[in-house]
This record gives sequence, C-alpha cells and structure tokens, in this order.
Amino acid sequence: MPSFDIVSEVNQVEVRNALDQANREISTRFDFKGSDARVEHKEKELTLYADDDFKLKQVTDVLLGKLTKRSVDVRALKFGNVEKISGDKVKQVVTLRVGIEQELAKTIVKHIKDSKLKVQASIQGDAVRVSGAKRDELQNAIALVKKTVTDFPVQFGNFRD
Repeated sequence: MPSFDIVSEVNQVEVRNALDQANREISTRFDFKGSDARVEHKEKELTLYADDDFKLKQVTDVLLGKLTKRSVDVRALKFGNVEKISGDKVKQVVTLRVGIEQELAKTIVKHIKDSKLKVQASIQGDAVRVSGAKRDELQNAIALVKKTVTDFPVQFGNFRD
C-alpha cells in the first residue's frame, strides 16, 4: 500500500553555517564595534545576545538573512521573550521547531479526513503517516496539506509505492 510521511526537519549543518556567518558579520560590522552582540547555539536552541533592543533587532535581521540564504525555513524558528541581563544588555532565546507538534498533527489528520480523500492518516510520534490505495490520492493529500498548513514548514518524505 503506497504511503508517505509528513515531517518537519531543519538541516542542522546549514543552521550552524548560518550562525558562523552571522557571528562573523556581527564581529566585523562597524555599528557593533565594542559591542557584546553574538549568537550562541545549543542543540535545538539559539540564544541572541546584544547591548540593547535595537542591536538585538539588528542581530535578528542578520541571522534571518543568513538562514534564508542557506535555505533554512525561518518559519521553523520560535522567538521567545526578550530578557534583560545585567545593565542594559538583553538576550532572546529562539527555539528550532523540529518535528510536528501534537496539535498540528491532529489538525492535519482532521483536514485529511474531512476532505473525503480515500487515504488514511495516522500520527506516528512527531510525524504523520498518510497511506492510500492509489498514488493520485496521495498526491491530492500532499496538495491539500500544502494548501492548509502555511505557518509551519513541512516536508513530505519516505514515499513508498
């Protein structure tokens, strides 16, 4: 029975390369001279540091530009609250959303079932498996998911015939 998986992944190598490029640009830019602005990476979390809110916005813009150039979908980033550290310095935690969250998985399954396509959708951990009798129905399901899920990056993989 043909099937495919709906997943959400971020290429960690490209993220690390974009962070290195962003930190390099921040260290050489004139408006960051003498500043403690930087981006740090721990597993699925990025931490942005800057001297004030304006510079934090500049660091964010540099980071998003580098991630976009490296073809990392910025919809996978979840920005946290800006926190004050010592003095005027601020930091912001950005989480890399990897895997499809339960709520989103449930809405995807609901949309597929409501569409009356002859496919079955089931939640498999942090992925959604869609299976059906015909390849055309699976392609229609892919088109439906692409149309309905716009605020979260999803990929379609593991297509089996």
